[in-house]
Amino acid sequence: MASSSAPEKPEECPQGSHAGRLSVISKLCYSIGGAPNQAASSAAAFYLQLFLLDVARIPAAQASLVLFVGKLWGAAADPAAGFLISRSPWTSLGRLTPWILGCSPVLALVYFFLWFLPPTTHLRGLWYAAFYGLFQALSTLLQVPYSALTMFLTQDQQERDSATAYRMTMEMAGTLLGATVHGLIVAGAHKAPRCPGANLTDPLLPLASSVSPHTGQLYMIAAGVIAGTYPLCSTLLTLGTTEKHDPYILERPMVPFFQGLSLTLRHQPFQKLVASFLFISAAVQVQQSYLVLFCTHAAPLHGHTQSLVLLVLVAAVLSTPFWEWFLHRVGKKATAYGIGMMVPSAILLAAAPTVPVAYGVGLVSGASISVASLLPWSMLPDTVDDFRLRKSSLNSLETIFYSSYVFFTKLTGAGALGISTLSLEFAGYKSGACKQSDKVVVMLKVLIGAVPTSMVLIGLGILSVYPITEQRRQEIAHQLDKLRVSYSYLQVLFRKEYL
Repeated sequence: MASSSAPEKPEECPQGSHAGRLSVISKLCYSIGGAPNQAASSAAAFYLQLFLLDVARIPAAQASLVLFVGKLWGAAADPAAGFLISRSPWTSLGRLTPWILGCSPVLALVYFFLWFLPPTTHLRGLWYAAFYGLFQALSTLLQVPYSALTMFLTQDQQERDSATAYRMTMEMAGTLLGATVHGLIVAGAHKAPRCPGANLTDPLLPLASSVSPHTGQLYMIAAGVIAGTYPLCSTLLTLGTTEKHDPYILERPMVPFFQGLSLTLRHQPFQKLVASFLFISAAVQVQQSYLVLFCTHAAPLHGHTQSLVLLVLVAAVLSTPFWEWFLHRVGKKATAYGIGMMVPSAILLAAAPTVPVAYGVGLVSGASISVASLLPWSMLPDTVDDFRLRKSSLNSLETIFYSSYVFFTKLTGAGALGISTLSLEFAGYKSGACKQSDKVVVMLKVLIGAVPTSMVLIGLGILSVYPITEQRRQEIAHQLDKLRVSYSYLQVLFRKEYL
């Protein structure tokens, strides 16, 4: 008989017709784990730029540097996260779950101080660059194991897709709650600009009474509410999920990190998937980041800003189940073209920023943002499975795949947001000004319309040559199931022979 001192192995998934089935409770607990990160990221995406420019009152060039450095730190943390997590030992909680539990309380603290107004005004740019960089880096250390956990909940593709749908719905809900709660709390800090009539056209006129004396307190209250969800949701995830290892890859040799990184980057389906969503995710980030500024300074929509943000996010949440149903009906690749709805809506908002148009565009934008957020995480496991099938002699490289994807999307987002914010500086944006110049208004229209449109069209063009169709996806699943059954059968024979 086997020695009792044999090393403990991770829990294996059962085989059979019901292998890998997940309960609703497990899916809910898994999905809620990603809500805090999305809530914090959503609040930062919609309001951080406004906070830096009109509350902290740092120059647009410094705000550009803060956003770029923060995203760059987040991108740089991805390879490190992939390396560290791939080398992590299995524990009683698994290999990924301890990272989620460990990062959550620290991330909550860093996020809270991101919205703090330090008393020394000339060091504020450095303060926000440091804390935004820490927030992005720690967010990566949580997001990589959390997103890769999908591969370790079950090996059933339909169940993984279902868990991903639960996750994306909850993350959309987190995005909605984050922006809504933050917006409602700080709403009292921002009032519509009131410019004296005699100097209405003077762009350098201070923004009279637009920021309340208690602005800093309101922003910190909003930050504290969102930060408190991190430890709560990570605890629920730990209690409600069980991390499992694929028995087929359990005994495969470990691949050195840089060799594994080279193999993943040369995998053609992964290349095309990443390249397409680099542009699409950057388009979403740019549109989210400039919506509030556009409504405030380039359109007569200042009084509708909170409602528009809420509409976009509600539409995203409500449309996620529809997109999940639709991708099962027509396939993931075909569903991706729903992202194209963002193109006419972005152009229309920039060309005719009236109230009815803005609300119509908000509804369509929310639906397109939903499918743009759902699809890459639904398609990425298929590319990993395709890699597993082609490189069956190697151990799994899930964390490297996921960290590489997040790395490139964050790097592209850093460049897009950094360059676009810097363009406001060149256009003459004045922090705290009552009325911005015509050049700034034109630049905001370009950033809300032309930039996302071009990025989406390029991304969809690349996605059109993505090789994993619905038929190919089913073939991969069938062949992997056969390999798992064969491997389990060999294990049984070996154990009988050994005994």
